[in-house]
Amino acid sequence: MLRGINRQTIFGDDEDNEKFLYVLEDCKKICEFEIYGYCLMGNHVHLLLKEGKESLASVFRRIGARYVYWYNRKYMRNGHLFQDRYKSEVVENDSYFAVVLRYIHQNPIKANLCDFLYEHKWSSYHDYIQKRGLTDYELALGIIDESNFVDFMERDINEKCLDNTKQHKQLTDDELINLIECELGIKALMVQNQSREKMENTLRSILEMNDVSTRQLARVTGISNNIIWRL
Repeated sequence: MLRGINRQTIFGDDEDNEKFLYVLEDCKKICEFEIYGYCLMGNHVHLLLKEGKESLASVFRRIGARYVYWYNRKYMRNGHLFQDRYKSEVVENDSYFAVVLRYIHQNPIKANLCDFLYEHKWSSYHDYIQKRGLTDYELALGIIDESNFVDFMERDINEKCLDNTKQHKQLTDDELINLIECELGIKALMVQNQSREKMENTLRSILEMNDVSTRQLARVTGISNNIIWRL
């Protein structure tokens, strides 16, 4: 999630929304990430992404730099537009993926901006219904049966996701590498040289550190994602 600094409006009109989606699509081509859901909400935006060849931090730097430059020129302003660092959490199984996607799509209803999902113009819900747009909709339609998709998205359930959870500042790869060495006394790339049992115990210990994701752990240790996912 990206939020406007001091909760200020970051999407004032249709042109702003359209520009942000254009920037998002352009950055998607460059960074090769996949996007499974989005919702533009006036003073913040929700995105459900899968990293590609660049980290989330790099992705959001690109998005921020391009959109803020344009926004500041349009509104004749200077300085930051987004509040601090983006908020994020890891989605590691199909059931929670479906919950997060529904939560994102239902944001406008929960905020009393509309009564029905289709009434909010600036969300990926329309991409799923029309099977077009910048959303990579195939994964979700494989997890949530396509014939049940609308009913699942519209189901009124008081789910709590990113906005309602205590957030920790996600470690950078370098910070995680240093933490592993300081806390566990082993260099990150040497974890894979341990015996299988010891390696798995080390990996479990690292995953408990400050919301470390399996993807990030795979990057810094050189160990396959599949091995870490099975822990």
